[in-house]
Amino acid sequence: MSLINTQIKPFKATAYQNGKFFDVSNESVLGKWSVFFFYPADFTFVCPTELEDLADNYEEFKKLGVEIYGVSTDTHFAHKAWQDVSEAVKKVKYPLLGDPSTTLSRNFEVLITEGGDSGLALRGTFVVNPKGEIKLCEVHDNGIGRDAKELLRKVKAAQYVASHPGEVCPAKWTEGQKTLKPGLDLVGKI
Repeated sequence: MSLINTQIKPFKATAYQNGKFFDVSNESVLGKWSVFFFYPADFTFVCPTELEDLADNYEEFKKLGVEIYGVSTDTHFAHKAWQDVSEAVKKVKYPLLGDPSTTLSRNFEVLITEGGDSGLALRGTFVVNPKGEIKLCEVHDNGIGRDAKELLRKVKAAQYVASHPGEVCPAKWTEGQKTLKPGLDLVGKI
């Protein structure tokens, strides 16, 4: 079963952001767009490049009313320590959620349960609307890094579709481009 259009499951996690620890829950993310950005572990290799890429684009997400939540099965203490020593991770201004209980990773179905990486999360990206419904779900092998600009484009498309019922965004759609209105008159003409 797909997670698309399902409600995020209950969770409570401790976040680290801008020198502070605080709690985040399924209830606290309601009312705004959110991105849950799972990565395998702190102090690794591809992960800091992705987190830095998101940090470089964070202001653009914030302009759209979107909060980013970086999530790994590390603790919030590990997130702080990593940010203290990594030049790439020092750029991160969005919350990093600790998931040592693996509740979030299980809820979003990205927890690795077998093999040498058991207990870590796959690279999963989830866009959640203000109602708490998952509108985008992508899961990558841990060797494949993601692109924040492409995620930003997809968030804009999700927001556009949400605010324009009856319209859809075609491939490579970017803000301001023409959308489609599905109907009988389009069948076989695209």
